[in-house]
Amino acid sequence: MRWRSAAGLERKVIRVAARARQDRDMRVSAKVDYALRASLELAVAGEGPTKGEQIAQAQDIPLKFLENILLELRHNGLVQSQRGADGGYWLARPPEKIKLADVIRAVEGPLANVRGSRPETVEYSGPAARLQDVWIAMRANLRGVLEEVTLAEVAAGELPTAIAEIAAAPGAWESH
Repeated sequence: MRWRSAAGLERKVIRVAARARQDRDMRVSAKVDYALRASLELAVAGEGPTKGEQIAQAQDIPLKFLENILLELRHNGLVQSQRGADGGYWLARPPEKIKLADVIRAVEGPLANVRGSRPETVEYSGPAARLQDVWIAMRANLRGVLEEVTLAEVAAGELPTAIAEIAAAPGAWESH
């Protein structure tokens, strides 16, 4: 393949390197990120309806994508909605009763899976036999964080002590 210029080749190499760095990082889908941010907007909005446009603008979320996410949250009993001029969205339960894990499961399913299967259903042999235990431990640790933190705690900026300690641990903020 021929490049039009050395600068064009350099830009391509930089983009590929940036993508490779991203692939090594923890993955949280845009859908989960948007669902949590929208839920937090509703947590601070109170009991009355909040327009989707207002949530989208406040969190810089594409409106059509947000509407689909809010629909999934509604189908899973986390959000209620009302149509019309006075309509909008609100949490179906108090934010103190909604865990981050609830929101994630509502839009993406189980917290952890292996090739689309639950970790307890995969089987390995030989030197990989204990890999299933690693996946189970990983899921347990995800649960240990995401099932302990509520929307109310994040919205108030007051995480549970154990979670704050994990986030403050040496190396927690470093990429490896």
